[in-house]
Amino acid sequence: MASSTSSAKAAPEQKAANQTSSVAITMFCVLLVSYVLMAADRYLFPVLATDVRKDFNFSLPVTALLTTIFTAGLGLAGLATGYLLARYSRKTVILIGIAIFSGATALTTVATGFFSMLVVLAAQGIGMSMLATSMFALAASYFSNNRTAAIGSVNFCYGIGGWLGPRVTGFLRTSYGTWHAPMLYFGAAGFVMIVVIMATVRPWFSETQQAAQTKADMGGAETLMNRNTIILTILSLIHGLSMYGFLGMYPTFLRDELHYTPGQAGAVVSFFGLGALTSIFGGWLGDKLAPRAVLSSSLFIIAALGYVFYMQDLSMLMREVLTCIYGIVGSAVLYVNLAGCHVRALRRSLSSKGSGMFVTSLYAGGAFGGYFLGKLVAPLGGYQHASEISMTLTCLIGAVLALALRPSDMSV
Repeated sequence: MASSTSSAKAAPEQKAANQTSSVAITMFCVLLVSYVLMAADRYLFPVLATDVRKDFNFSLPVTALLTTIFTAGLGLAGLATGYLLARYSRKTVILIGIAIFSGATALTTVATGFFSMLVVLAAQGIGMSMLATSMFALAASYFSNNRTAAIGSVNFCYGIGGWLGPRVTGFLRTSYGTWHAPMLYFGAAGFVMIVVIMATVRPWFSETQQAAQTKADMGGAETLMNRNTIILTILSLIHGLSMYGFLGMYPTFLRDELHYTPGQAGAVVSFFGLGALTSIFGGWLGDKLAPRAVLSSSLFIIAALGYVFYMQDLSMLMREVLTCIYGIVGSAVLYVNLAGCHVRALRRSLSSKGSGMFVTSLYAGGAFGGYFLGKLVAPLGGYQHASEISMTLTCLIGAVLALALRPSDMSV
């Protein structure tokens, strides 16, 4: 009799829990749409860089710097956002971040020269950092039992944005005959998302502290100054430098050296986003395998890709395949697991600082990735030899360094 009574009471409670979980996942999906938009925004300037360069008569190194300078804003604001999240609601930080990067995207169309363009693109990165850091912290907190896989779901949406962004950009550029059109369209879309998030996302979800409250701190360092975080910070710097050097300059290489149209260049680069769609698998892989094996092998593969990307005689199909492989390895596996390891290197209650350090270090390297590669092109006699330094050599160093991690010191 007592057992029947207990079961009767448990049934409504379980139903309520399931309903709450469904609502939470729905709100998470709304936030993920904003992440898709942010990811798409990242590809706007690289695809349009050739047009901007012609309008302003910029040199190749200067144009290369502008293609990745948004990551300087991402890097500078990443760690600061981690501290903001300890004082203000995640929803507030997310909304402000979307407003900043969307407004900055639209303002590129009124830039008058190098300095003003540099400022608005860096500001774009600040807004992106606020959204990215908040999303990583929220995913790690709410989905506490599968944190790396949850972060993978966030990066899955980066893949959607990475697939759609270059293609939509190329279409709008061709349709309107001006690089201003994509910037204005994507900027306006951000403010639409702000209204949607304000109307649908509730504080009980966005401010969840589930992981910190329901799980005890088990393992992980009590401060950012620890062996694993230091090594992971260097690896993130290396990955940011090589990955954003590629993403920033590869469309320029395709358009200037191989004379691809904006649509063709956008189509090739979009395959990086297609590869990133496997991010949930990449997160699962990180939850099952040793961090040293996952990070080191990924960096070795990227080093090999860097050696072949800029070969002149590759077909468009082969470039799409190679770019897709890079999206799988560089984004779905390496990016996701670097983010997850930064969080796991610290105690659970410090997850916001871990995600902030990841964003700061990765995008600090990325800020100069395009400039570094662009600056090497002339003295080394072409993009291929420049990539051998900026991508192959740096990633080989990182692959060796990853073997020095201590997984036993990470949180359980």
